[in-house]
Amino acid sequence: MEVDYIIVGLGLAGLAFAEELSQNNKSFVVFEDHSQTSSLVAGGVYNPVILKRFTPVWNAKEQLEIALPFYHSLEKKLGSNLDYKFSTRKVFKSIEDQNNWYIASDKPILSEFMNPKILKEKVNGIIGDYGFGEVYKTGRIDTHKLIEFYRKRLEEKDQIKYEKFNHSEIAFTDSSSTYKGIVAKQIVFCEGFGLKQNPFFNYLPLNEAKGELITIHAPNLNIQFLVKSTLFILPIGDDLYKVGATFNWKDKTSTPTDEGKQELIDKLKKVIDVPYQIVDHSAGIRPTVKDRRPLVGVHPKYKQLVVFNGLGTRGVMIAPSLAKELYKHLENGEEISKEISISRYKKTLLQ
Repeated sequence: MEVDYIIVGLGLAGLAFAEELSQNNKSFVVFEDHSQTSSLVAGGVYNPVILKRFTPVWNAKEQLEIALPFYHSLEKKLGSNLDYKFSTRKVFKSIEDQNNWYIASDKPILSEFMNPKILKEKVNGIIGDYGFGEVYKTGRIDTHKLIEFYRKRLEEKDQIKYEKFNHSEIAFTDSSSTYKGIVAKQIVFCEGFGLKQNPFFNYLPLNEAKGELITIHAPNLNIQFLVKSTLFILPIGDDLYKVGATFNWKDKTSTPTDEGKQELIDKLKKVIDVPYQIVDHSAGIRPTVKDRRPLVGVHPKYKQLVVFNGLGTRGVMIAPSLAKELYKHLENGEEISKEISISRYKKTLLQ
C-alpha cells in the first residue's frame, strides 16, 4: 500500500492536517490508539482575548479567519452542527479590573473583540458585584462530536487504523518511509503528550498539563454566554454547563480525581449562587510548550518524519492555520514561521 502521508494521532492537530490533505487530494492513513483524550474532553472554546491579562491571543485574528471557515466546511461535510457562537463575559473582581478593561478595549488590536462598556446589570445566579466585560467573536466547537464524526468518515474510506503505533518498525529509504507494509512519503506525528514516548521527537520540550472538567445541571442559571472568572462556565444546552478547568503539572494520567473535582467545586462557590448537580467529570492531558508556541516541522536528520504538536489550550483556534502552514512547507517548500518551527530547539538534539 502506498500513500502520501501517514498521520499518527487524530486529535485536533491530526484531524486538521488530515482535512488539509483531503482538500488537496493527497492520500493518507491515520493510526489512532485512543490514548490521548485532550481533544475529546476539551471545552473547545475559541476566544481572541486572554482574559487573565486583557491581551490579544497570539495571531488571533489570522487564526480565526482560517479556523471559522474550516469548521463551517466540516459542518457541511459531516452533516452536523459543530460551531456554537456566543459572547463571553469576564467577571470583574475590582475597580482596577474595570479600569484595565477600559484601557485594553481602546487598543486597535483588541477593539473589535472587546465591548468598551462595562455591563453592570445583575445576572441571576452569577456573583458579579463589579460587573462584566464582554468579548465578541467567541464560541465553542464541539470537539467530541467533531472527532467522533470524522473518525466514522475515515472508517468508511478505510483511512484509519485503531492500533498503537510502534516507532521501532519504521524503515527508511532516501525518499520515503515504510511502516507495516505502508509506504509513505512522510509520517506526521500528532500524538499529543504521547510525543514523550516518541524516540525521534522526545528531545522537544513538551510539557504535560492535566486538566479536569465537570459538567453541571443548573436549571436556575439560564445563561447563554460563557462566564470567565477563576474558572469558566460554558453553556452546552438543556441547562447543562461545562465547568473548568484545573491545571496539574504532576499527575500524568487521564483519570478524573476527587481532588480535581473538589477544586472546581470550591472555585464554583465563588462564581455562582444557584443550586446545581454534577452529572459528569472528565480529565485530559494538554500538550504545552514553555514558550507557549506549538512544535511544527521536519526532523533534522530523518526528513521523512514530521511533528505537529504542542497546541496547548487553544487548539481549536490554532490547528487549522498551522495545518495549512505545515502543508505548504511539506508540499511547496515554504518556510515555517520561526515562532513555531522546531528548529528553535535543534541545538538540544545535537548536544
